[in-house]
Amino acid sequence: MNRLRGIRVAVLALAACLAWAGVAAACPTCKDTLAHDPASANLVRGYAYSILFMLSMPPLIFSGLSAYFYWEVRKAKARQATTSDTANLAADR
Repeated sequence: MNRLRGIRVAVLALAACLAWAGVAAACPTCKDTLAHDPASANLVRGYAYSILFMLSMPPLIFSGLSAYFYWEVRKAKARQATTSDTANLAADR
């Protein structure tokens, strides 16, 4: 009985996705219509820049975090080298 219910839910979900596909495809059409309207050119330009900004954030964040961790590892290695050099000098005396 539960398996039959799961199949029904899956079929209904698939039908809903197919029914709403036309609505989702309308969004680019709206953008193209706005692009040819001189009064809304700034709105379209704003959309384009906001998309570029959002797409640039993940690489920038990843690069920033990578640089930070690289810097921290270098500092830790330098700190470890100075403490081992100090320990070696103390052991030689």
